[in-house]
Amino acid sequence: MNIYVGNLSWSLTSDDLFNLFSTYGEVASAKVVTDKFNNNRSKGFGFVEMADDEAAKAAISNLNETEIGGRKIIVNESTPKPEGSGGDYKKKSYGGGGGYKGGNGGGYKGGNGGYKGGGGY
Repeated sequence: MNIYVGNLSWSLTSDDLFNLFSTYGEVASAKVVTDKFNNNRSKGFGFVEMADDEAAKAAISNLNETEIGGRKIIVNESTPKPEGSGGDYKKKSYGGGGGYKGGNGGGYKGGNGGYKGGGGY
């Protein structure tokens, strides 16, 4: 079972998360999400995957709203993102216009007044 853990202290590491949840059963993975553009600083949340669903449920019920590192953490079952949500920029079209020969004026061979565009040179 995948578990979401939120409101984490900035100093909490993936190893800390692993150790915290291993008290309740076998932890397959534990990861604090970091910002790769900001010196890998914690984003304040992470995910834990536990091998056994019963152990995961015990961890959720016992750790939710527990104070860890001076903050009350939020622990619940992780729900997958719906298909098509999120920031996959490759799926979006930002249109176009302009360019080498196109657009409204000013292009290399296009429009009014562009280079070779009939501007009275």
